[in-house]
Amino acid sequence: MKIAVIGTGYVGITTSVSLGELGHELIGVDIDPEKVKKLKQGILPIYEPGVESLIQRQLAAGSLTFTTSLKEALPDAEVIFIAVGTPSLPNGEPDLHYVEAVAREIGTHINDYKVIVNKSTVPVGTADWVRDLIERELERRHVKVEFDVVSNPEFLQEGKALEDARHPDRIVLGSSSQRAKQTMQTVYANVNAPIIHTSPRNAEMIKYASNAILATKISFMNDIAKLCAHLSVDVSEVAKGMGLDQRIGPHFLRAGVGYGGSCFPKDVEALYALGQSAGQEMSILRDTQRINREQPGWVIAQMERELGSLKGKKIALLGLAFKPNTDDLREAPSLKLLPLLHAAGATVRATDPIVTDPVKEQFPKVGIAADAYEAALDADAVLLCTEWASFLKIDWKRIRERMKGDRVFDARNALSIEKVEAAGLRYWGVGRKGSA
Repeated sequence: MKIAVIGTGYVGITTSVSLGELGHELIGVDIDPEKVKKLKQGILPIYEPGVESLIQRQLAAGSLTFTTSLKEALPDAEVIFIAVGTPSLPNGEPDLHYVEAVAREIGTHINDYKVIVNKSTVPVGTADWVRDLIERELERRHVKVEFDVVSNPEFLQEGKALEDARHPDRIVLGSSSQRAKQTMQTVYANVNAPIIHTSPRNAEMIKYASNAILATKISFMNDIAKLCAHLSVDVSEVAKGMGLDQRIGPHFLRAGVGYGGSCFPKDVEALYALGQSAGQEMSILRDTQRINREQPGWVIAQMERELGSLKGKKIALLGLAFKPNTDDLREAPSLKLLPLLHAAGATVRATDPIVTDPVKEQFPKVGIAADAYEAALDADAVLLCTEWASFLKIDWKRIRERMKGDRVFDARNALSIEKVEAAGLRYWGVGRKGSA
């Protein structure tokens, strides 16, 4: 099938190449000419493992192209995916002006039957709203064109988006049109995953509720970790015991410095705002957000307690991206820790395998190191903020030799206590203390 994907961010570009792997012909659309120029050259403007090589392969095969013109992309496309950003407004609601602009332009240019697919994360009722926008444009043109709008939310995890697209847990299709359902069955015909056919409104809520429960699990475990710290209990052992219960499962039970990224903060806030507008308090989501906001400050408070004070201390900060295998800094815990460390009087030298320049621009006082060993030079303490694989393989004896102090703060509960302590260092984790 011939498919257009509007938006070439994490969701749009991963959707494009994964559909291309299924044998479809794709055209990616973006209003940013510089981004499109790079994509046409096979250069991925973001970091997502495995995606750039696929873009290059599909460009060479002629099955993937890019353009800045939606008008150019529409005539041959049988299916149009909307994968544009929906950032948060000050009141927590998602900003849908990109979705609106795309819907209006689709209505301005379509001349034959299309299936328009909402891939962006959007509030309940957006599919109906998109349909109305397109119909208004068609009425303005005095033409009648058949089309359907489908809600098909993405469930991609940055850092492993391609793997998630290739092997999804489920495919959710929200539509009341049998013709659209058949079209979408063809789109995903070669994907081995259960397909849930439901209404557009149900599909939209499935996405929000899914991200909200995952974020809530993280905040719940961070709250449990604080209690464990008071009771001399290892939260990692608690999580292991909980995770073996099939009703709970092992995922998203690791305590740490809090969640970040482009999805959980935005989607929890949006669902909370949706509840407020409907007169529903959504108190669990309110506390999920509160706990996440407070977690970086709690970590800093524990560091001050362990070190006596942070004033004049040199801290080696390992990891800046909000999670491993991505260059995304949106809502990254590192960006919350840095001002707190500076306010407490600490000097910070940070390192990250992928992303450094944007942090240096935002925090000029931060020193940037090439690797963990350079960051640790003369440091009073090491603070792990992002659990990149390279940080989990550190030679801690070498780190100890370069440090002035001997404290390692594991804000992701990802390090081996035994390996850290065997190097003569003292370990601290979130609700997880070393033997020293």
